[in-house]
Amino acid sequence: MTHTIELTDTTATKHYTSWSRGEPTREWTALTLLSQATPDLTPTPLASSHDHTPWLQMTRTSGHPLSAPLTPTQLTALGNALEALWSAPADLLDPIGLTALVERTRTGLTTLTASEGVIAQAATAWLDNQPPDLTDLPDPVVAHGDPNLTNYLWDGSRIRIIDFEDSGRGDRTVELANLVEHLSWRTTDPTPLVRRFAPDLRRFNAARLLWSGFWLMLIAPGGPSADRNPRGTAEAQARRVLRLAAE
Repeated sequence: MTHTIELTDTTATKHYTSWSRGEPTREWTALTLLSQATPDLTPTPLASSHDHTPWLQMTRTSGHPLSAPLTPTQLTALGNALEALWSAPADLLDPIGLTALVERTRTGLTTLTASEGVIAQAATAWLDNQPPDLTDLPDPVVAHGDPNLTNYLWDGSRIRIIDFEDSGRGDRTVELANLVEHLSWRTTDPTPLVRRFAPDLRRFNAARLLWSGFWLMLIAPGGPSADRNPRGTAEAQARRVLRLAAE
């Protein structure tokens, strides 16, 4: 948990409990940009403090968190929200920390090669088929950074986006891959969304392999999120990595 939330009828105040990646600044900068470029897509930042215990106050966003599986109507609305997000200028944002994420993933999977069964097989397959460098930005966009479905609020007709702690300047294809590889998407078919944005498939598949390996590193035994998912989740993720590595 990187924060707590204090709610009123009209505002939400986020109190950060950790900020080693500059989360308060990233969120404030992104929300300031987006509230001007795409009004009503995200909360509007109101006030902040970056002192000893950083906090950020913003307008409260209406809607309920999405949950899988998404309906066709929700999938279309999410595509509309992403289109609006990715239409905003990203030039003034700091790049997302993709280089550090790749190194963290590589280190974690190297450790997992000493484990047993399908998890070790998947870690080895990822390392043997490591994605190419994806840190260039051929199609720069505002990268949300955390595409958990709970960060997309549905009001019955449209979707708004919250939680920009890991935001920055990223690449559209890498961001789309991040979204479809998030664990919260497992029971939703993302095909219509992928077709809508028509990414370069070679780059898209490479980015999917990257994110799938990142998730395996997180949830495998010994990983930082190993205890947050039902039994068998890590093995299922390992099989997903093997499938993507074979493509």
